[in-house]
Amino acid sequence: MRTSTRRGIFAAFVILFSFLVSGVRAQSAGSSGTLSGIVTDPVGAVVADAVVTIVNPVSGYDRASTTDSTGHYQFTNVPFNPYHLSVNRAGFSTASHDVDVRSTVPIAFNLSLKVGESSTVINVDAGDLVENDPTFHTDVDRGLFNKLPLETPSSTLSSLVTLASPGVAADSNGLFHGLGDHASNSFSLDGQPITDQQSKVFSNQIPSNSIQSIEVISGAPPAEYGGKTSLIINVTTRSGEGIKTPTGSITTSYGTFGTSTASLDLSYGGQNWGNFFEADGLNTGRFLDPAEFSVFHDKGNEQNVFDRIDRQLTAKDSMHLNLTYSRSWFQTPNTYDNLNVQNVVSGGASSSPVFGNVGSADQKSKIETFNISPTYTRVIGANSVFNIAPYVRRDAYNYYPSEDPLADLGPIQAQSISQIRTLTNAGAHTDISYVKGRNNVKVGAVYAQTFLREHDNLGLVNSTFNSPCVDASGNPQSGFSDPSQCAGAGLVSNDPSINASGTFNSALLPYDLTRGGTLFNYFGHTDVKELALYAQDQLKAGNFVFNLGIRGDLYNGLTVARQAEPRLGVAYSVKPTGTVLRVSYARTLETPFNENLVLSSQGCASNVLAPLLLCTPGVSNTLQPGFRNEFHAGLQQAFGKNLVISGDYIWKYTHNAFDFSVLGNTPITFPIDWHNSKIPGFALRADVPNFHNITAFVVISSVAARFFPPQSAGAGATVGQSGFPFRIDHDERYNQTTHLQYQVPLKHGPFVGFNWRYDSGLTAGSVPCYNVTDPNSLCNPANGGPSITINGQPGINLSGLTPDQQFQAGLTCNGVKATPYVGIPNNECLASQLTSNLVSIPAPGTENDDKNPPRIMHRNLFDLSLGEDNLFNGDKHRWSARVTTVNLTNKYALYNFLSTFSGTHYVTPRAVTAEIGYHF
Repeated sequence: MRTSTRRGIFAAFVILFSFLVSGVRAQSAGSSGTLSGIVTDPVGAVVADAVVTIVNPVSGYDRASTTDSTGHYQFTNVPFNPYHLSVNRAGFSTASHDVDVRSTVPIAFNLSLKVGESSTVINVDAGDLVENDPTFHTDVDRGLFNKLPLETPSSTLSSLVTLASPGVAADSNGLFHGLGDHASNSFSLDGQPITDQQSKVFSNQIPSNSIQSIEVISGAPPAEYGGKTSLIINVTTRSGEGIKTPTGSITTSYGTFGTSTASLDLSYGGQNWGNFFEADGLNTGRFLDPAEFSVFHDKGNEQNVFDRIDRQLTAKDSMHLNLTYSRSWFQTPNTYDNLNVQNVVSGGASSSPVFGNVGSADQKSKIETFNISPTYTRVIGANSVFNIAPYVRRDAYNYYPSEDPLADLGPIQAQSISQIRTLTNAGAHTDISYVKGRNNVKVGAVYAQTFLREHDNLGLVNSTFNSPCVDASGNPQSGFSDPSQCAGAGLVSNDPSINASGTFNSALLPYDLTRGGTLFNYFGHTDVKELALYAQDQLKAGNFVFNLGIRGDLYNGLTVARQAEPRLGVAYSVKPTGTVLRVSYARTLETPFNENLVLSSQGCASNVLAPLLLCTPGVSNTLQPGFRNEFHAGLQQAFGKNLVISGDYIWKYTHNAFDFSVLGNTPITFPIDWHNSKIPGFALRADVPNFHNITAFVVISSVAARFFPPQSAGAGATVGQSGFPFRIDHDERYNQTTHLQYQVPLKHGPFVGFNWRYDSGLTAGSVPCYNVTDPNSLCNPANGGPSITINGQPGINLSGLTPDQQFQAGLTCNGVKATPYVGIPNNECLASQLTSNLVSIPAPGTENDDKNPPRIMHRNLFDLSLGEDNLFNGDKHRWSARVTTVNLTNKYALYNFLSTFSGTHYVTPRAVTAEIGYHF
């Protein structure tokens, strides 16, 4: 985007912001609802000072409002969900009703009280626990997740989704894989669609302290959602509307790895206006999940500012504005192999290059993110609402190599790269909602234009990667600048025009930094234009609910795609048994990931970039959008008023299935495109809303991720070249999370939160194994595998792994353990004697990349939090304290090992954090 254009957009939003804050009233809008009404007595007189409460016992949402002198009550910014509504007033019996908030169309719900005794107890039955909805989803409100022990302070939203949502495989650096797909997730932030990557190596997430509630849709997506739809995370932010006395909190914490945080939030407003402001900061010695359990070269910091402004302009018109700015800076964690790197220091183009210590790798990243999203809402009559919301969001990613680029050399990195990449997403979404009788209709459109700008400087830092000369055995030699020099030194030319097995690429020579070359400069750009039109209706017919929708997507980027996508679902409620049965189907357009899209699409066609990006031979096509057919069948079952279970069976077929590859020891990744994928599985969640002050939930899932070659586009990737199906590296047979929360029923009673997370282990294709028969296996010698025989017995050649990589995999041969500097003796081991405490090695002859691949060893992780929300029993001013321990047992475990798509990463060692807060 040109500078003048950016300035114009910025000026327009400054004017809009000034207009909003200069008036006298405001109200929330976006993707939440409004509930209001009048409370009267038996003769029709209004009742003032009555307490109206709405509760969703499953999500944990609980709010109260007091009627004014006219008997009026109002709830704004209410997440879409069913609620139990009750009214209490001295001298009157308690009135209770069920209300379903499913649209931005305001709900007017008047109540009449009868004379009698009121009750402060909210009676919940089985009907309040189930939803007659065809779409499987998980609802979590702030009241529930505020006390949940969360792992990563820089991506708590990702941690929340991973722990609370079924069907999610946990990965490193806040990355999570929903229902078998590689991070094919989208966020809807108060209605604003965000389909780009949100883990901390791509973007800066919205802070969890600004979130009121989330809804995670893991069922077939309704027609209003497109782009990345494996998981849809609907986020409703906090609002200050109606909070006439300013309230807020100031918290600070300190913990393991020197991790310190500070945050401030403030809510204030009136009946028709409101403002919520949040700011926080983080500094830590362990920002990313490193490739070593020991932590070094892993510092990082982050700052976030979020502001939400709501204003009711007239009785029918309102505005809502979200403003966000975030900045993060972090180091790329080193391995022991990245310390004291030995590389060419002089004479690189001569026959006798001089090697020396060029220092340790010192790679760093900086990400700046801003988001501006206003929404205008117009109420049309009693049954319709119109919304229009322009937005602009920008991620600026800067990657810095080591000061001496030659220090970037490592076992998995032969090139140095610097990058300045920007992703600016500007667009608008608009819709009209109509609710009357059986119908809940929504018709809308979304237009977005994503401006991608990619600046890269690349150079070769491995002196044997592009050698002009090889020895008699074909081993590449350092030094020399021309194949004609080889014979005089008693070596063999590596020129493919002379030597049929030669690999020397003369086009790379000017960019070989070990031979005096300079950096190759690349600039790629494109504007991705997307238009979506949709119409949907949630139709109620007795005990049936039907979701009927159609969506049309038009994608125009480096390639063009058009697709019509039906979305269908039906649910049936068996009310006497508290059962809901459901089935659904969705057709979706699968669009390529935007991060490094241009370089990944065009780089493999360049004879300079292709080897630097480790492109797969024969793959040089532009990434093409694909399509998916998705089927779900599930049920929800309540057991009394204390337990509800919901689950789905899932089957997805995707043509053109997307994934990522990674460049060396960097957080720079490239989207890639496989021919197709098949993903079956199930997801299950059980909730105990509140049983004697105990709140609990369990999420369970098993999802296969079967991908089918060939790789059709994109840079990098080395798996799947045998032509047989394989399990992608985020395939996981089984995982579960159990959360227990107990509030001690005392005046100063503390709370206890406990998590138990079990993961059976992601696929780990780089784990060494023995197999000489399976043509699908990378362990087959025909596929370059390490299978050998030792004295006639099955053996494994470990020379492809450095001692540190052997140590990272936890390898032991006949009782001898690898260390960071001393590997397995002779780099060979009998297959029957090779064991590991970190990875699962298939028995000899049983490895199969599809049916029985190597995996990360299963792990159990436990987290604990203990706190008190009101230490000194204050009324308007409260002090809180909390201690959180992540990985309570200090489990020594991996997320992944030499993953083609994310590298090697350890789970967080035991980390203890103490927090104190002041609330007013």
